Amino acid sequence: VQLQASGGGLVQPGGTLRLSCATSGIIFNRNDMGWYRQAPGKQRESVASISSGGSTNYADSVKGRFSISRDNAKNTVYLQMNSLKPEDTAVYYCAATWSSTFWGQGTLVTVSS
Repeated sequence: VQLQASGGGLVQPGGTLRLSCATSGIIFNRNDMGWYRQAPGKQRESVASISSGGSTNYADSVKGRFSISRDNAKNTVYLQMNSLKPEDTAVYYCAATWSSTFWGQGTLVTVSS
């Protein structure tokens, strides 16, 4: 099983980034997919999730700014991040959950001027 997160980087406040998580070794369309983040000195927290059926949930802190989507044909989940704030700075991880949960390796997002 592999979950390869990409798309992180350095962006100015107010900017945008799109994270991707390409998966292999799982039956992607049966998995609920999620994005999590962990800022320095803080616990990992859920950012957004999308069920196998396409239902989405967001943390209050990102509602209206972030959007999660999935492409079952490409076995990939995305996180569109708009209006980024310095407090969004963290390592972002994707996760796939069906009978077990598998984690990707994380991609660093830094929001700074």
